[in-house]
Amino acid sequence: MKLDGKVALVTGGGRGIGRGIALMLAKEGADVAIADAEVLDSPKNQYGTKEIKGYSAALKVVEDLKALGRKAIAINADVSKSDQVQAMIKRTVEELGSIDILVNNAGAITISTTEELEEEAWDLVMDVNAKGTFLCSKAAIPYMKKKRWGRIINVASIAGKRGTATLPHYCASKHAIVGFTNALAKELAQTGITVNAICPGIVRTQMWDLLAEVWRRPGESWEESFKRSVESMIPQGVEQTPEDMAKLTLFFIYSDHVTGQAINVDGGAVEH
Repeated sequence: MKLDGKVALVTGGGRGIGRGIALMLAKEGADVAIADAEVLDSPKNQYGTKEIKGYSAALKVVEDLKALGRKAIAINADVSKSDQVQAMIKRTVEELGSIDILVNNAGAITISTTEELEEEAWDLVMDVNAKGTFLCSKAAIPYMKKKRWGRIINVASIAGKRGTATLPHYCASKHAIVGFTNALAKELAQTGITVNAICPGIVRTQMWDLLAEVWRRPGESWEESFKRSVESMIPQGVEQTPEDMAKLTLFFIYSDHVTGQAINVDGGAVEH
């Protein structure tokens, strides 16, 4: 297997895109740490509660990874908290031996116009999405530098390439990730570490559970709302999958000279 001897850390890996990436990495031979939060300080997120139960989901993913013959651990961590991030990285290195691949996938979203957006909701989305990507990358870089090899892969969004009404804070956070990715790639260009970003289109995740429900028209089912979004936003007319994002993750890992890029996996929705 191509990733034998490599250790990956996937934040937000208990569900959706993160889970799909973790499974693909394990199939390629990597040992994997899954970090996810059981509780967030703020209830202003897509779950509508502080009890998001990400760690519980991560524990189940770990069993799937072990069934593939890989070492795997679950870590209860809020990526917006520096002390928890430091402990997360330390435990990954201590229990799995290193950290070679970091996938910054943890994310939060709410829906609101700018006029009605609560400051707490802005702070939560920016802290988890943008600050979390920064904190995790900062903590992992010293370990990667020692080995003169590393891969940092940030999960952004097509919302990081364009604006969407009622998602001002989410778009701002994802634009921040795209900019941070390019800047960090330049900083690390001669260290053997590459930094890239994935920009998903529409993937059937818990985020879209919320979006399709809020954007549902009178008399329309959730499934009809979701399908309408896909057909109106995605030129190919089909949704994307966690496996699609995992395939791009592998491309970034195996490509020594691709760095600083934010690549869309969106069925043609965004042109740049």
